[in-house]
Amino acid sequence: MSTQVEREGRGTSALTTPAGRLAALARAEFTLLGRSKATLLTAVLIPLVLPFSLRSVVDGMDVQEEGLSVGLVLMPAAIGFALLFGVYSALVGIYTTRREELVLKRLRTGEPRDVEILCGAALPVGVIGIMQSLVLVAGSAVLLDLPAPRAPHLAVLGLLLGLVMCAALAAVTAAVTRTVESAQVTTLPFVLVSMTLSGVTVPLEMLPDRFASLCELLPLSPVITLVRGGWTGTLSTYEALGALGTALAWTVLAVFAVGRWFRWEPRR
Repeated sequence: MSTQVEREGRGTSALTTPAGRLAALARAEFTLLGRSKATLLTAVLIPLVLPFSLRSVVDGMDVQEEGLSVGLVLMPAAIGFALLFGVYSALVGIYTTRREELVLKRLRTGEPRDVEILCGAALPVGVIGIMQSLVLVAGSAVLLDLPAPRAPHLAVLGLLLGLVMCAALAAVTAAVTRTVESAQVTTLPFVLVSMTLSGVTVPLEMLPDRFASLCELLPLSPVITLVRGGWTGTLSTYEALGALGTALAWTVLAVFAVGRWFRWEPRR
């Protein structure tokens, strides 16, 4: 599997532009992603199935008291699952696999820059994440009577920030992941914390105020806030800027950590 990326990486020597090198790496990763059934299961099926398991839980909540509906709870949750499993978890496995197979090390000896190598690996799952989100929104509109978004720019901004942040956090996690098998363990803290405390399974509006204020500082919380706020239209400018600032802070921190601690050679 690694030879496909290596051939594409060496082939980028004739592609003198960053866009050309990035496109070549992304094509190779798309090919490998299609051959990996385990990665496809994590990246595609799980985010589409998990939201259905929450329907009975949300039906038992008094979401109407918070000005929400079942659709306004499940749709952002579904996008959260797509980011957690389709982008973050899948990408940790991809980065770890490529590193342990010496693909990353060999690519660094060629023309592609470090950021191009990492972004090339992330592009396929990023595209899948966007496509999943569109499918989930369309499905929610049909099955859950989800209304049209009142501030669509906030939802789009939240999704894009979530994609970049989860990709950067995946690279950070891969740096401390020794093997592909151990990736199932190293990804658990972020996945579990985000699912339970970032408004994915339980809206932050339903938590005690002081506790909710702390949960708003978690990485995925501003993404869910912006996506849900894009549909409700109830986010004030102050709240939107606060969520945006939190998401950007986590993204910048993650990018710094990648540049400082990402490992390009196998962990022995």
